[in-house]
Amino acid sequence: MKYLIVGLGNIGAEYQGTRHNIGFTVLDALAVASNAVFNAERYGAVAQIRVKNAQLVLLKPSTYMNLSGEAVRYWKQKENIALENILVIVDDIALPFGAIRLRSKGADGGHNGLKSIDEMLQTQNYARLRFGIGNDFPRGAQIDYVLGYPTLEQQAILPERANVAADAIKAFCLSGIDFAMTHYNNK
Repeated sequence: MKYLIVGLGNIGAEYQGTRHNIGFTVLDALAVASNAVFNAERYGAVAQIRVKNAQLVLLKPSTYMNLSGEAVRYWKQKENIALENILVIVDDIALPFGAIRLRSKGADGGHNGLKSIDEMLQTQNYARLRFGIGNDFPRGAQIDYVLGYPTLEQQAILPERANVAADAIKAFCLSGIDFAMTHYNNK
């Protein structure tokens, strides 16, 4: 079985390690645990790993967040991956930092990366893993917060939380979205 695992973020040194790039951070943790290396490919950095009988295509789009759907559509078609085998990792200000919430489908919630994917795939019926980045910012400062760096306290827990998210991704591929939701939501 083949899966497309997409971590959302923005390319460029100025975005590296920001809260908005948490999708890249989670995919990096998954790749490191599997001794995989990302290579520059069309529309993004791509690595391939195996988890038991599942083949995972890991994608970090190079299209910037607002055009993520172009990369997802291209790699879905190129690798001939079924819609139900796509999982998108995205940052979420509605969740406390490090909280994980898997869903089998859903609205974009105002997230431009998900909005782009919805438009390009012409559906919202794909799985997503929302990784909480918290919302500790004053009114009107959301963009600066999202594009900012995690606090020292958040940085201290990030590696462990990214590994939990990586485990949730493996559970999604090996046992399905319902199993993954039951075992990893709010964990």
